[in-house]
Amino acid sequence: MTIVDRYLLTLYCKVLVVSFLSLAGLFIVIDGANNLDEFFTYAKRHSGGMAMVIAEYYGPRLLQFFDQIAGLLAMLSAAFVLTVLARTNELTALMAAGVSPARLLQPLVGASVVVALLAAGNREFGLPQVRDSLSRNAQDLSGETGRKCTPRYDIRTDILIQGQATYANQKRLAAPLFRLPPELSAWGREISANNAFYHRATAEHPAGYLLRGVKQPANLGDRRSVSLGGQSVLFSPTDTPWLKPDECFVASVITFEQLSIGGSWRNYLSSAELFLGLRRQTIEPGADVRLTLHARLIQPLLDLSLVLMGIPLVLSRANRNIFWAAGIGIGLVAAVLIVVIACHALGKNYMMDATLAAWLPLLIFGPLAYTLARPLWD
Repeated sequence: MTIVDRYLLTLYCKVLVVSFLSLAGLFIVIDGANNLDEFFTYAKRHSGGMAMVIAEYYGPRLLQFFDQIAGLLAMLSAAFVLTVLARTNELTALMAAGVSPARLLQPLVGASVVVALLAAGNREFGLPQVRDSLSRNAQDLSGETGRKCTPRYDIRTDILIQGQATYANQKRLAAPLFRLPPELSAWGREISANNAFYHRATAEHPAGYLLRGVKQPANLGDRRSVSLGGQSVLFSPTDTPWLKPDECFVASVITFEQLSIGGSWRNYLSSAELFLGLRRQTIEPGADVRLTLHARLIQPLLDLSLVLMGIPLVLSRANRNIFWAAGIGIGLVAAVLIVVIACHALGKNYMMDATLAAWLPLLIFGPLAYTLARPLWD
């Protein structure tokens, strides 16, 4: 690494940090102003003060914000560095000294690759760790507010899980209604109760829901536990010592997040969790899941394509205005975002193959990035 490389990387990192802090600060100020009353109310009920409440709320959201703007940050940082070099005539001096454009761009492209990999690592390891916080908005910081329940089919047992509302603080489903398939008709057509609580798998039972205050079937004490495919599904208090007389347990691969968050729950899972869920048949292999997996695979390449498209456009302009570079970057990101949203919508609605819908943006912008950047490397 030469002195010029270190100089360019220093400028790149400064621009990257300042750009992220500026955009994140703007996001926090605007969003915080709209939710200030909720923060004050929550701070009065819990210890730690206002600063701790804001830190707990926006800490996980900064990881989500970085995931959304990583490509923009990488491209703007490279464009700003080149614009600054052009404004101070350093770019002209470097080229006059025999430094080719390709050699000049190597550290910038390398740094952009690192940013794209950091964003990928954040999606795989950062966001899954804070998904519980991301699932709550400012109006429900404590998780005590009821949220709409999204009905889900258990693909292993064909049980349809419904409910009146979900409460995140207790992982509780109010007024649950479990509609049973014919294979489980020994318990009737449905199970209803006052509340259902989600429990992870333990030595006593698999993952599922503990129903309290069971209303139907009315003669719960006369029922016995039922298995399906060699696995226990319905646990009765008659032969399950840890259940009370008005309780039963229903094993299910449907997590509480799937019921409370809705369709966005898969965005907070890592690729390993998605693969494992598909393999173990705990996640329905729909178009949206396949699209999510493929989209994560190509996202670093799409971020790098943004950089390779933005750099030639900045270098080709005689205008050295830094705001022009920002405009180019925002315009490119907007164009890519529109194409990505359109392709994903087609894939999720089965109007296009999910795999093709995920790869199509890269197939469009990848060759364009190569065409624009190739003259610089030549």
